[in-house]
Amino acid sequence: MTDTEVLAEGRFLRLVRKGRWEFVQRVIAPEGAVQIIALTPAGEIIFVEQDRPPVGGRVLELPAGLIDGDGGPDETAEATAIRELEEETGYACERVRLVHRGPTSPGSSNEFNAFYVAEGLRRIGDGGGLDSEDITVHRVPLASAHDWLAEQAGRGLYIDPRAYTGIYWAQRELV
Repeated sequence: MTDTEVLAEGRFLRLVRKGRWEFVQRVIAPEGAVQIIALTPAGEIIFVEQDRPPVGGRVLELPAGLIDGDGGPDETAEATAIRELEEETGYACERVRLVHRGPTSPGSSNEFNAFYVAEGLRRIGDGGGLDSEDITVHRVPLASAHDWLAEQAGRGLYIDPRAYTGIYWAQRELV
């Protein structure tokens, strides 16, 4: 392929052209992001809800975060997953296990997502994210998660498709 031309750059993102393709690169998180699949001891999958300005509304999604060094410059993807789970949901875990890594939107971004299953979950707080975040934590019985997400979409919430990926991996790996 041809050389990459930078079309625009901000603090977090860069718009580039490579040949005929225009796409976005993450500037601060070149390793991508983590998605955490967490099931409570009661058999509930954990989703988070938060405002997402790029789509103009509240989105239901898996707990997640960028591998951007918020936990220190040498923070691993696994450590990011553990930290983000605690910050966003108020749940700690004994360990996380990688079940999949792949491109998020390969036609428009170079970002990759790593999906981790959280094991040995225990509640240690309320969650809700950092001060700059307004996160609502939802614990939904895994058996009714598809129906619950459909109900929430009917109420006007956006559903991140990766939420369904979380249901798949929870059923496959945690039940």
